[in-house]
Amino acid sequence: MNHFTRKDIDEMEKIFRINLINSVSGIKPGNLIGTQTNEGNLNLAIFSSVLHLGSNPPYLGFICRPNEKVKRDTYDNILSTGYYTINHIQESFVENAHFTSAKFEPHVSEFERCSLTPEFKDEFPAPFVMESKIKLGLKFVEEIPIKINGTKMIIGEIVHLFVDKEIVDDKGNIRLDLVSNIGIAGLNSYYKISKIKEYPYARPHELPTFS
Repeated sequence: MNHFTRKDIDEMEKIFRINLINSVSGIKPGNLIGTQTNEGNLNLAIFSSVLHLGSNPPYLGFICRPNEKVKRDTYDNILSTGYYTINHIQESFVENAHFTSAKFEPHVSEFERCSLTPEFKDEFPAPFVMESKIKLGLKFVEEIPIKINGTKMIIGEIVHLFVDKEIVDDKGNIRLDLVSNIGIAGLNSYYKISKIKEYPYARPHELPTFS
């Protein structure tokens, strides 16, 4: 087993270090975040940092990197309009989704350049990805600065949820494997998701006999 100290990490070749530390957290959800400027320009960007923050109210968060040196269109659009979409990525369009990470000019639509289809639903002011089987419309709630590295957590409230009814079971669980959702490790490695097992709610007095 390899052992890397903090000193080892600091002295690594840059690209090796970036790949190692970005992948060490394991498989993360792959999502496309859709926004629109006040002038009507559409933006789409891939993120692997979306996380659950609460069910009632239904809040999700994601991490934005610092925008002092590089313009972050997703961040700017969310703050200026107050709305955005989160769209799960499926295997059928994973290549399209990956290339939304290219640094296009602000007036260039990643939808158009990466052959994905913008979809407006229920008068929501941000574009969904038509190809996605699971899509959410969110209203911006709060921005939390993370001082240690200049990143920001963007928190939004789910106001619309569109999901194929065939993949929601009678307990409310979404079967991500049935629509070939993908996960991301590192910056550019993509993995299939498969369901292994479902266990009951864990209670101390109901532990199984482990082998």
